Amino acid sequence: MSTEIGSMPRGGPRASRLNRLFQTERLEYTDRRDVPEALRQQVITALDRGGARLGIHSRSAGLALRLVAGIDQPRILEIGAGHGRVSEQILRRHPGAWLTVTDLDPASVDRIAAGPLGREARVRAEVVDATAIDAPDDSYDLVVFVDGFHHLPPEPAARAIAEATRVGARFLVVDAQRPPTAVLLLGFPLVLLMMVTVAACFAPVRAIHAVVHDAVISLLRSYSRSAFRALGQAADTDISVEFPEGETLFGFLLPVVYGRAG
Repeated sequence: MSTEIGSMPRGGPRASRLNRLFQTERLEYTDRRDVPEALRQQVITALDRGGARLGIHSRSAGLALRLVAGIDQPRILEIGAGHGRVSEQILRRHPGAWLTVTDLDPASVDRIAAGPLGREARVRAEVVDATAIDAPDDSYDLVVFVDGFHHLPPEPAARAIAEATRVGARFLVVDAQRPPTAVLLLGFPLVLLMMVTVAACFAPVRAIHAVVHDAVISLLRSYSRSAFRALGQAADTDISVEFPEGETLFGFLLPVVYGRAG
């Protein structure tokens, strides 16, 4: 793995100095353990509710299913699953799929195991670190990571790609795409207003500030297309990088598919 990837800006290897100003290593509330657990869960629940109402879970599941089309009993690993809604959609729409639904947060995994997914015979719920997946090579037909890749700094992100393409034939990432510099510079107030409006629709009043806080940090930590390509090359020069939709989902989410040569 390239030793230079750790210093790569979120805008990619050739990001402008101005673009680099609009990034941060500050953690979101969902990544922190120094905030009340109730607040963290309110943010996670609000994001889950927004993903359901906006159709993000459903669209992401549809992308995943297209990637395993023709496989009667696909083995699918979801990492960073949160509430596991993407896996729920996949399970509902593919009667033969076998799913391992995981998250780094034990509380999220316990909640998945205690819910409808945990009662399904075709589902396992486990705590899994995306950068060190405890599974043999070629264990899965597809690995899925929705709306969480930006949490990883460049070096761990490259490790996650290497791990996901080791244990799975293909790795689907759906995450926020870094906006152009002009949008970051001139459109930020409008974007912030939109974030507040959306947060007010899905979060309790006392958690709106935390949801907006995490949304802003997600934007500043999001990767560009060139960064996604560079991360794949840093993981392994034989890894292919594709953008199957051509354009973003809902105008801001970018699907990326990593695969191994052959």
